[in-house]
Amino acid sequence: MRFEIVTIFPEFFTGFFENGILSRALAKGLVEIGVRDLRSFTHDRHRTVDDRPFGGGEGMVLKPEPLAEAFAAMGIAPKLLIALPDNAPTPEIEGGVPDSSAGSETGAIRPHVVLMSAQGRPFTQAIARELTTREHVVLVCGRYEGIDERINELYCDEEISIGDYVLSGGELAAAVMIDATMRLIPGVLGNQASSEFESFGAADAEIATTDAFPRSQHGAGGLLDYPHYTRPAEFGGLKAPEVLLNGDHLQIRRWRREQQLRKTLAYRPDLLEDAALSKEDRKILSAIRAEKQD
Repeated sequence: MRFEIVTIFPEFFTGFFENGILSRALAKGLVEIGVRDLRSFTHDRHRTVDDRPFGGGEGMVLKPEPLAEAFAAMGIAPKLLIALPDNAPTPEIEGGVPDSSAGSETGAIRPHVVLMSAQGRPFTQAIARELTTREHVVLVCGRYEGIDERINELYCDEEISIGDYVLSGGELAAAVMIDATMRLIPGVLGNQASSEFESFGAADAEIATTDAFPRSQHGAGGLLDYPHYTRPAEFGGLKAPEVLLNGDHLQIRRWRREQQLRKTLAYRPDLLEDAALSKEDRKILSAIRAEKQD
């Protein structure tokens, strides 16, 4: 899988690529990442990438011409060209227009172009899993007040936000999306099951097991993860739950499911609406709610 990042701060990502799981994924060739410096697609001595907004207002807007040239350099045609009939006139676009039959500079399927934007749909684990099915994803990092909307209309397939807050630019958001997505690619994690048994993970029934004995983990099914403990068994006057030390996998599994439900009800009750809940889960939730009322 290949990610391409369009940014005015390419050096932002240097340390990000050199550490942790992502650096190992890059070394193994499981993930490829390219960074395009938007300023390299300007033609004035000041390398201008922004201008004042039409209609007035605060801030600056990223100009369309450098972005269009960056897309042309990647072999990405405007969406409207792909949809145009063969005999339709080609519109003039600054920076040139690549062959609309070519999906990218490698001749593969047209990359999926994502604009990092506070106005986009919220990024979730489900979207991360969806992105892993794509060969090539381009992340456009906005700055200032954003990008000229015509670029969004011409080139971007969707807008994605990582939360209900505003960042100085899309670079942090792009890094978050890459990290969350690449760790779901087979082979990236040392143990691929790690991505199944965690917050927002798969439903328990969807997780295959080959163990001869009962599994002590419980799939989240869209809920938050359960709490984790390690050695020592006692720390700061607090003991790890006895159930985790007794070796009974079924008891541990039940305890962990209850903790998933407790945490989700306390911190993200909205997740319960779409979660994969069993009859037993609903009984546990009813008991937890009854506790709170006492």
